Amino acid sequence: MKLTKESIKHNASWKGYRLPQYDIDAVREATHKAPTWLHFGAGNLFRAFPAVLAQRLLTAGLTDTGIICCDGYDEELIDRCYRACDHLSLSVTLYSNGTINKEIVASVTESLKLSEDGARLKEVFTAPSLQMVTFTITEKGYAIQNDAHDFLPDYKADMESGPDTCRSFFGKLASLCLSRVRAGLAPLALVSLDNCSDNGVRLERAMRYMTQAWMQHGFITEDEYFALIKKNTYPLSMIDKITPHPDERIAKALTDDGVEGAQPFVTEKGSVGAIYVNSENPHYLLIENAFPNGHPPLEQCGVIITRRDIVEKSAQMKVATCMNPMDTALGIFGCMLGYTQVSAEMKDKELVNLITRLSENEAMPMVADPGVIDPEAFLHEVLGERYPNPFLQDSPQRTATDTSRKIAPRFGTTLYAYYNSMLPAHRATKLVYIPLVLAGWLRYLVGVDDRGDAFELSPDPNIEHVRSLMGNPKLGDECPEAQLYPLLANRYYFGVNLFEIGVGETVVRMFNELNRGPRAIRETLKKYCGEEKAEEWIFD
Repeated sequence: MKLTKESIKHNASWKGYRLPQYDIDAVREATHKAPTWLHFGAGNLFRAFPAVLAQRLLTAGLTDTGIICCDGYDEELIDRCYRACDHLSLSVTLYSNGTINKEIVASVTESLKLSEDGARLKEVFTAPSLQMVTFTITEKGYAIQNDAHDFLPDYKADMESGPDTCRSFFGKLASLCLSRVRAGLAPLALVSLDNCSDNGVRLERAMRYMTQAWMQHGFITEDEYFALIKKNTYPLSMIDKITPHPDERIAKALTDDGVEGAQPFVTEKGSVGAIYVNSENPHYLLIENAFPNGHPPLEQCGVIITRRDIVEKSAQMKVATCMNPMDTALGIFGCMLGYTQVSAEMKDKELVNLITRLSENEAMPMVADPGVIDPEAFLHEVLGERYPNPFLQDSPQRTATDTSRKIAPRFGTTLYAYYNSMLPAHRATKLVYIPLVLAGWLRYLVGVDDRGDAFELSPDPNIEHVRSLMGNPKLGDECPEAQLYPLLANRYYFGVNLFEIGVGETVVRMFNELNRGPRAIRETLKKYCGEEKAEEWIFD
């Protein structure tokens, strides 16, 4: 069976698969004529979550249009995951009890390439019906400056040359938005759905610097700048759904079903893709209620459309307390201890104790309850159901990717809250598990596992810079405070100067413990995390 529109008409061939329950051709025609939702970013999270939400709306008859998808980073995905399959996708949900749900998703009606399909994109942006543009371009996609705060070359060139010859993603996006402004059409909501703190702020910032430069150079008027930045909105969102790389076991199961071409592939840019996407069942999405031209009725599918402060609190709860810090801890320590599955790490007493105490004892006291999600219940779901799910093949190697960009939002806010706390019990100098994770990251950057063997670090554009800041230590080196100070005092990487808030010395000491030699990582974890078992969360 080939995943095509013609093939799925033969329902008997796709027994066991949930098929679209609407007229695909009618939806595509309606979307082409009057698009309401455009999305940038063709990766796994989009296919597993927003695209499925759109399918739910279509199935319920709450809308008659789907999503137009565009990618501007890895356009090979458009050819291999979308156009090769008539824009259909297989969404495979993996439950912790072993149940697997397989669904063919047809809500994506067109797939575009930013480099080739500019004319069609302009048509979409100048359609009066367009309500929102969403993004899953990953956290690093919002980077417009390097570590020295210089604008990246393509971005800077677009700032100086204006909207007609853009090469950068944000230059092209701003140009498309400008075409809508000049057509006199209603403003849009530009909604980042990326898993990072202040995602809407990052998106607005990238657009503001670009269009501000255009105004200063005379390419656009002050009114046009105002329309692009003040009338268009940049809502905050909090999104949560674990979507690992395609699982080989799923590929085999689909192949056994008779599905053709299920084997995962790696693009030239390093993206791992397949005609299917596998993910967990739990998911959360909150979006700030700031839609100047309306929005699809997403709240009918469980999306929480709410106030900005509630989204901020929910995002902070997840990013700095109940999940993302634990992701980092399991990522870096899992790589050094030889694990390849997060679920396997949840059988490791010391690692379970580390993430439980990190979250419950040190991060949770600083969390603000958003009111719409219970932080305790969320944390218990992560520890008790999501991480231990053996059928969700998430890996520490994936979660350790781009750690240099994640440390500050995941730990810096909590550390700063401790620094500002007036309560004697809340002193940064008393912290144990957050400093241990930070020291673990430094030990990870040595590039040698706990057996003393070299291992491949996960992709991260700042690895060499960070290593140079810490003096490129080797396994067994004793590093004085002065050697590690340039890194640990760097606010770009940690969000704070670790020495100013009182944890720098602790991180130095713990790093030297972890770096003594082979097996020092395990010995150090036993020292700090081994005395009490976290029985409640260990699954044998």
